[in-house]
Amino acid sequence: MTDRSFRGLFPILAMPFDNKGNIDEQSLRKEVEFCISTGADGLGLAMASEINKLSETERTLVTKTVVQQTNGRAKVVINTSAPSTKLTMQISHNAAELGADSVMIIPPVGVSEYEVRSYYEDIAKAIPLPIFIQDITSAPVAPALAGKLAQDNSNICYAKVETLPTPPRISKALEKGNGDLIVFGGAGGSFLIEELERGAVGTMPWASIPEAYKETLDLFLDNKVDEARKQMLRFEPMLRILSQPGVSFALTKEILKIRGIFKSTKVRSPYDAPDSSTVAETHRILKDLQLSKY
Repeated sequence: MTDRSFRGLFPILAMPFDNKGNIDEQSLRKEVEFCISTGADGLGLAMASEINKLSETERTLVTKTVVQQTNGRAKVVINTSAPSTKLTMQISHNAAELGADSVMIIPPVGVSEYEVRSYYEDIAKAIPLPIFIQDITSAPVAPALAGKLAQDNSNICYAKVETLPTPPRISKALEKGNGDLIVFGGAGGSFLIEELERGAVGTMPWASIPEAYKETLDLFLDNKVDEARKQMLRFEPMLRILSQPGVSFALTKEILKIRGIFKSTKVRSPYDAPDSSTVAETHRILKDLQLSKY
């Protein structure tokens, strides 16, 4: 039976590297503990984790590390996207064998909708885990197609909607899914309230300020919508900083370092480095938020 219970906060872990560019396993374990301590319901390894820049051996290492450190206290979702169906199946099988609870897959680009549908359906038949469709601007999955895939394949039951604007897209995906599709918001959680109002059951944001999203989710689910809005407004300056394309990887790691979780802010090349003024502004906003160190 497919696990359709996923709900709530699923931060996408940033990937810590040491000064030589190797994975810092100790910091990764600390990040897992940090997110769980703030009330995370699940954890993800995906594009924000630079998973596409990792070797096969490194993917295995980080998946094994996160699964072991989580130890059943939260769901673990692994992005297993690859250019070919066969390779995606192989990576997905490996994630399942290492203990992942679900996989998340971005569709191939430059092919017809028929090929996208076949890609997902072939993978769904080959792996035992529930599948997240990841709908992003550079590789969108139309709400009608996402809904149809969920109706026709029992384990294609989740979607992470990130193609902007996300709120109306979530409404449409849920309508087309006709009860078979469970939708999470993405895009850094900037539209969390609007997404929840449209029927999203959770969010998969950056891992640097998980309490912002957790407290908002809890307030919203407790029917304290106005208080939830105020909570998000408090964090809006930081969400704007993190929404900047390119530099968000480095800024997320900057925050995690300030908070005592990462030792280094190293990002694997190629990437855009923020200038000194942007880093200083990040420090100022974080100080204003008075978030605790870990």
